[in-house]
Amino acid sequence: MTDFSDNTRGLLARAALFAAGLLLSATAFASEGGDLQQSGVDLNDKASLQRGAALFMNYCSGCHSLKYVRYARIGEDLGLTEDQVMQNLNFSGGKIGDHVLSAMPPELAKAAFGKAPPDLSLIARVRGSDWIYTYLKSFYVDESRPVGWNNTLFPNASMPNPLWELQGIQQPVYGKKTEAGELPVEGFTISQAGTQTPAQFDRTVRDITAFLEYAGEPAALKRQSVGVWAVLFLVFFALMAWLLKQEYWRDVH
Repeated sequence: MTDFSDNTRGLLARAALFAAGLLLSATAFASEGGDLQQSGVDLNDKASLQRGAALFMNYCSGCHSLKYVRYARIGEDLGLTEDQVMQNLNFSGGKIGDHVLSAMPPELAKAAFGKAPPDLSLIARVRGSDWIYTYLKSFYVDESRPVGWNNTLFPNASMPNPLWELQGIQQPVYGKKTEAGELPVEGFTISQAGTQTPAQFDRTVRDITAFLEYAGEPAALKRQSVGVWAVLFLVFFALMAWLLKQEYWRDVH
């Protein structure tokens, strides 16, 4: 028979290995420049989701698709009519029941960027909302790159800054050269102002991030509302069970 202390030591050893793995993952992420800014998205803010949908369609859907989301579902979840969706969000010529696909043919996208831009349906579930928020704010001019831009969070991305007109043109502020001869980017300066103030741009990026988080799991909106009723039902059921117990045990006492 296995001794109880042996089982305990085994569990502790596995827990230690798991914790070490988490620590190594966090260290590796930090070494890649993974200092993320807090997005502060709120899926209960329907106005933010509506703005984010419009911004995504205007600035992102030309290259990126949301192949797991339908126009009709967006309208239903965000409180938009079919006419509003078709006139303001549908630039691909699809029908209301179609999935949100990029307006750019994959062949043309591959020729322009070297490879077809990825579908963003699940980007928030894979990367997290803070990553998206930080990524969209981390573009800077890099003339050594074919696209003319680079990104501190995702270096050498084959993507220009889609929001540069709103944000303005960011120039990098370099730190001291490393032993490997690299110049780390420690900050940014705006060399050409955009059409939005920094506070307005923060809201713009937050709205896009919120919409992409919604797109990754549209059912989350309904699940949160259903969750409230589920909790109330459990409370009511627990109260009824307690009253029933009192009634059954009244004669026993």
